Amino acid sequence: MTLQSQTVLSDSLREDSADPSAQLASMVGSTVIHLPGDPGYDEARTLWNTAVDLHPAAVVEPTTAAEVSAVVTAASQLGLQVAPVSTGHNAGPLVQHDLASTVLVKLSAMDGIEIDPLTAMARVQGGALWGDVTEAAGRHGLACLHGSSPDVGVGGYLLGGGIFLYARRLGMATSSLTAVEIVLADGELIRADHTQHQSLFWALRGGGGNFGVVTAFEFSLYPVETVHAGMMVWDIDDADRVVRAWAEWAPYAPHEITTSMRILNLPDSPDIPESVAGRPVVCMDGAVLADKKRAVRVLAPLRKLSPRVDTFAQVPPSSIARLHMDPEGPTPVTGDTALLGRLTDEAVDAFLAEVGQGTEHSLLSAELRQLGGALARKHPDGGALSRMDGSFLLFAAAIADTPENEERGQQDATELVRAMSPWSTGRQYLNFAEEPVDVGDSYGQREWLTLTRVKSAYDPENVFAANHPVPPAQP
Repeated sequence: MTLQSQTVLSDSLREDSADPSAQLASMVGSTVIHLPGDPGYDEARTLWNTAVDLHPAAVVEPTTAAEVSAVVTAASQLGLQVAPVSTGHNAGPLVQHDLASTVLVKLSAMDGIEIDPLTAMARVQGGALWGDVTEAAGRHGLACLHGSSPDVGVGGYLLGGGIFLYARRLGMATSSLTAVEIVLADGELIRADHTQHQSLFWALRGGGGNFGVVTAFEFSLYPVETVHAGMMVWDIDDADRVVRAWAEWAPYAPHEITTSMRILNLPDSPDIPESVAGRPVVCMDGAVLADKKRAVRVLAPLRKLSPRVDTFAQVPPSSIARLHMDPEGPTPVTGDTALLGRLTDEAVDAFLAEVGQGTEHSLLSAELRQLGGALARKHPDGGALSRMDGSFLLFAAAIADTPENEERGQQDATELVRAMSPWSTGRQYLNFAEEPVDVGDSYGQREWLTLTRVKSAYDPENVFAANHPVPPAQP
């Protein structure tokens, strides 16, 4: 427990209020806190996914690790749970907790970034965004294993795994973590890495926000000054031949390339490229970690499919932060996901029967991310999630701006996942799971047992409420 924590706790004992949230407000000193009924409460509880309607006991916005420590200590003493979030891209599953007794700790004000070009390392605070890290690293000719949108938070992405356009060559982003600074359930701030608190460090790399509030991450960067990246676009009536050919090519493709194949139905908007706006299209985006000559050879089988648009070129890594065209800023979304094995002709038939030419659905995107390569191999020094069990990652997303659209979008996303269930591995990539799921099914039996034991060792009273919870092991 920190000195500051002890001080605020002593002050709190003088309070007579029976309301734990009101007591909490008196215990956190100058840290910004919003309680139900306060003028700023509704704005503070609104996260990136605005379709998620959370009503926590309090929302706290710390600016330092010491403030995080004080908040966690006080909440624990008052019998409140703590739910740490950075942006809230995957906050939907938090609804399974008793939020009336949960403090939401928003780390967005803790967004500091340090790049060491000599060691090719980054140190970022728990609320940093990938767009800012990508820009900072790029100024030194370095690349990071970032997410598919610049406003994705580093924290949740890394703790849950992290995959995007370099993954088949460089693996899961969480395996590039070298250390974290984390506030534990008693308020103590510690460092976990390969030499200290090794079991905790193992659990944090893929086990989510179950073990504490991570206030800083340290991870490896990569000397990549240019990458061959872009997208190819086809009309929707080409979906059958294009998706089928891509599904056959993808499992055997060179590991330098990582792609995503999507059926897109984006609105006609000035913010969206004309080539994909206002009508259903087939869009494949990707990156090749190779020089131009090699990249041209790798892309040759895809170019034989005669795309209507082909933007692949040698570009700086920072330029691909928006390549996937994910919506930025607060957005109401709903969706569903599954990990898939090989996509047979029957699997492609099932996929296109739901979202191909002539179908009616509300999905903004029906995505198949290419896995394999480094993702298929267990990282020799990885954590709880060090490989992906599948050849493809299915993710369906829809805009949920009204109750009716949310219901229809969830229905269509669930129906697509159901249609593809014969080819499912039975696991999910939890960073994409927008609803509460059986978390244990997403890990191997040994990994799950170890995660529950680490939870028992570091958070036996279950102070931390994660979106995908790991319970303490049963005695």
